[in-house]
Amino acid sequence: MKKLIVLLIIFFIQSNFAQTEHAWVYFTDKPDVANSIANPTTILTQKAVDRKMNHGVAIDERDVPVNESYITQVKAQMGITVKAKSKWFNCVHVLGTQIDIDALINLSFVNQILYADRSLNSSSRPSAEANTERTVEKFETLVFYNYGNGSNQAGMIKIDKLHELDYTGEGVTVAVIDGGFVNVNTMAAFQRLRDNGDLLNGYDFVDRTSDVYLYTGNSHGTNVLSDMAGYIDGQFVGTAPDASYYLFRTEDAATETPVEESYWVEATERADSLGVDVVNTSLGYNRFDESKYDYTTADMDGNTTFITKGSNIAVEKGLLIVNSAGNSGNDGTWGIITAPADGNGFTIGAVNSSGNYASFSSRGRTPNTPVKPDVVAQGASVYVISSAGNVVTSNGTSFSSPIIAGSMACLVQAFPNKTNLELMQLVRESSSIYSNPTIQLGYGIPNFESVFQTLLTSESNLTTIQVFPNPAKAIVQINFPEGTQNATITLGNLVGKTIKTYTTNTTYKNIDVSQLAAGMYLLRIETNGEQFTRKIIKQ
Repeated sequence: MKKLIVLLIIFFIQSNFAQTEHAWVYFTDKPDVANSIANPTTILTQKAVDRKMNHGVAIDERDVPVNESYITQVKAQMGITVKAKSKWFNCVHVLGTQIDIDALINLSFVNQILYADRSLNSSSRPSAEANTERTVEKFETLVFYNYGNGSNQAGMIKIDKLHELDYTGEGVTVAVIDGGFVNVNTMAAFQRLRDNGDLLNGYDFVDRTSDVYLYTGNSHGTNVLSDMAGYIDGQFVGTAPDASYYLFRTEDAATETPVEESYWVEATERADSLGVDVVNTSLGYNRFDESKYDYTTADMDGNTTFITKGSNIAVEKGLLIVNSAGNSGNDGTWGIITAPADGNGFTIGAVNSSGNYASFSSRGRTPNTPVKPDVVAQGASVYVISSAGNVVTSNGTSFSSPIIAGSMACLVQAFPNKTNLELMQLVRESSSIYSNPTIQLGYGIPNFESVFQTLLTSESNLTTIQVFPNPAKAIVQINFPEGTQNATITLGNLVGKTIKTYTTNTTYKNIDVSQLAAGMYLLRIETNGEQFTRKIIKQ
């Protein structure tokens, strides 16, 4: 009998260890970090460098790619499959048995291992990045545009007023991270996008192919994109019809596993490297096919899940992350937002065509700090364009999110010197119940016309500041408008490091740049409670 018990225990342990697990494997270091940061265009596009510099975002070690040699060695280990990588976290997402994954700690460059099944993370294995889980949104099925059926959803937030002033997203780059983009490359609703060269390269992180249209199993991304970029004359106009779009598939509609979180982080890292301004993601994570990976509502704390931590880094890097709140409002066992909507990005809930709370829209946390969702837009009986090219109605915060994301792109076009955090706060302040937010509506329905007017007034004084000559060899002169009070001037380098700070209460200031190496620098001027940034070139 004792022998039988021992055999059963051994069988149990073996069978338990034979299960395939998801884990993140973190590396100790990266190659050539100092040289990469000193020469940022070797690791980032010039557009990405310019955006970071314009907003005072430092380029740091997290921007340096993962050591490909390390990845190759991990792939060579017995029983291990590498599914995704993250430069921000310096890690890879692997599949394998617990025995095979645990063996990776013996590689000299592996710093730690974290399992998506948190019960496997022993005290000897530090828990830096938590498991993630997700619930895909249940898809419920002077310019004057004729918005057609989309008139209400555009007019509700007054984005049509910005369109009339020709702020339609031109020159702004948006990444759409979603589940499938069926027929975007052929259907008439995106012909304008294609003709203007605004449909940029995409990537399918699930199937690892640059042909993002090859997968036809789900068209959720097509519907989402339409609320930003769709254009059918006289029938429908999205909120940013002239923005440029990267399409990234990270959603595997057939399964619910933690690797999709890693796909999302990898896609967002790529978006950052490409100089993307706005990211829309209409996905949410809280439950998986295997319950051992599931989150609790307490985990929606803004800093637990892998995807939320990734989203927070993206915000820190200057990306304007717009995320749907989720469709769990009627779920009696959950009810609240899902990851990464709990993070520092801009979380969007849903209302109906009359502006009233849509019951399916995920609510914020209690206590209501920070306020989530941030704002709301129409998501009930909202109009989208189907993969067949028809204008149809659907329900979901999946669609209120891109309505806002496209509108944010129009603001970025109008005020490119404003940071992501500044724009998010101004949109919150414009909203219908800013003084009395709720967990259903957050700050309420935003008013983009009001945001525009507020920014126009504040920018009018700053735009009269003159900075010349630019480029400069020795002296840069700054002339301030009459009535300027004290000003603080900060000169920084490309990676955000402050070189020198000046203060002045005079009408001009000379900045000596003669000792600086040739290159591009960032000049930040703060005066009269406002901030102004300008790129300068030292010859």
